[in-house]
Amino acid sequence: MKFNINKIPNHVAIIMDGNGRWANKKGKPRTFGHKKGTESINKIIDISIYYNLKMLTLYVMSIENINKRPKEEINYIMNIFLNKLKYEINNLNKKNIKINIIGNRKLLNKKLIFYIKETENITKNNNKLILNIAINYSGKWDLIQAFNKINYKLKTGKLKINYISESLINKYISINNKYFSNVDLLIRTGGEKRVSNFLLWNIAYSELYFTDVLWPDFGEKEFIESLISYSKRNRKFGNIK
Repeated sequence: MKFNINKIPNHVAIIMDGNGRWANKKGKPRTFGHKKGTESINKIIDISIYYNLKMLTLYVMSIENINKRPKEEINYIMNIFLNKLKYEINNLNKKNIKINIIGNRKLLNKKLIFYIKETENITKNNNKLILNIAINYSGKWDLIQAFNKINYKLKTGKLKINYISESLINKYISINNKYFSNVDLLIRTGGEKRVSNFLLWNIAYSELYFTDVLWPDFGEKEFIESLISYSKRNRKFGNIK
């Protein structure tokens, strides 16, 4: 099902919520929902390429998830992510997708860090779609790490400025692409209506789209509906039109 949509966002970010509840409804363990949710990721990537999105950012796991959820569930998600990198990298590379992994890597295991670096290196020159994957990420952490980098460069004399500006922070935030850093459309599945500490800097002027559909059921039809909703909105950025 494809539609002609007159206004396509450059950058879409998605909070992929509802895997556990989807599994519970089917009498399955939460891990079953996480595994099923990876199938939706593939669909959304393909649709993003079809509609010529420039950047797609997916919220896989927050710092809060890692700190507050059962260790067994976290380890399962980490293994899914690791296997996804290992076995999908060639397919993603063939589709000309550039992969960026954002988040605090200090708590990730060495094997996962290795494959993250490998994936980013293999796809670094691709330019059809930039795919940002947020794991062990939070918006507040992102701002703090940006300020710490700026502070370090000021102390070591590598940076000389009179004041902190928006353009300066843009250079040190995790998603710092010159043209597509700002999120045009933020989607959250699963029925909750909050941003959950996601891309706080980048979503300042995002259009928000909330749906009750749980992530494993979020497919082509649902994604296109969100794009159509975006295309009908009048984005004024504080202006009067």
